[in-house]
Amino acid sequence: MNIPITQSKAWQKLQDDLGEQSFYEETPDYSYLAILKKTPVGNYLYLPYGPVADTSKSFERALESLLGPAKATSAMFIRVEPKEPSAAQILQNNGTLLVGSTTLKIIKSKDLNPKETWLLDLPGTPIETPLENGELKAKLPSRLLRYYKSREKQGITIETSHNPKDICHLLKLQRALAEKKGINTFSEHYLETELSQPFATLYLVKYQNPDAHQEKIIAAGLVFDDATTRYNLQGAQTEQGRKLHATGILTIQLILDAAVAGKQVFDFWGIAPDGAPADHPWAGFTAFKKTFAGHEADFAGTYDLVLSPNKYKLYRLLRKLHH
Repeated sequence: MNIPITQSKAWQKLQDDLGEQSFYEETPDYSYLAILKKTPVGNYLYLPYGPVADTSKSFERALESLLGPAKATSAMFIRVEPKEPSAAQILQNNGTLLVGSTTLKIIKSKDLNPKETWLLDLPGTPIETPLENGELKAKLPSRLLRYYKSREKQGITIETSHNPKDICHLLKLQRALAEKKGINTFSEHYLETELSQPFATLYLVKYQNPDAHQEKIIAAGLVFDDATTRYNLQGAQTEQGRKLHATGILTIQLILDAAVAGKQVFDFWGIAPDGAPADHPWAGFTAFKKTFAGHEADFAGTYDLVLSPNKYKLYRLLRKLHH
């Protein structure tokens, strides 16, 4: 089984540090990390990109196991978003699902983690000089490579940090973007706790203005690494960074470092679905990501498996009233 980082023991450690209660189980044919979420109406379990199960039968066994912690915490529903096609078929083709002696009503929810993403295959073995690897180099946009190679002449440098306090640089850029586009950001505590984990690395792109003799952070990005994959989760740049192609230069660096570390996959973490309108919030990000010679991955999406229909209806009603 290929267990994504959000279903791993390392992610459970993050939940512990955030003060969240969670439940982890791993067997030969399924695995899951279920995080307890509390609302004024009641509790529910959330499995980011989980459970992990290779077959429809093992997916159903995972759900049967999940009934234990769900009932122990009086959960009104279990929110799942498996990646495997076999699980997706069960969720998409059935209005209800019999798990053991319990009938669960299947409700499509708003997707939390991206349903579609763009993946770039990497060599999978450590490469000291990745730009000399012809196969990898061919997958990188030539225009961005030119910017990357001339970055130092333009006064651009890239640094990495594992100091949680440095997350303020990313948060400052994100908040400026959020204010402009009317979107939400994570709290500083949450991001600091993420960066304190062994799997997290913060990248900072700095620009030395030769006229002002002043160095500024023009872009930042937060990545997570597991044994096989680098996940490009969060990033932002200034207007000056956009003009200097900071995000493109940074993305090249993220990929090259992943290749040096021997990763197999670079996950761009989310694209707009095929056929999305030009004004889709992710349209620009998607066009940028698809300049890399990767391939699309389409997952099941987010579904709620309802245990308490009346509480769930009230939960949905309150959610609707507050959005």
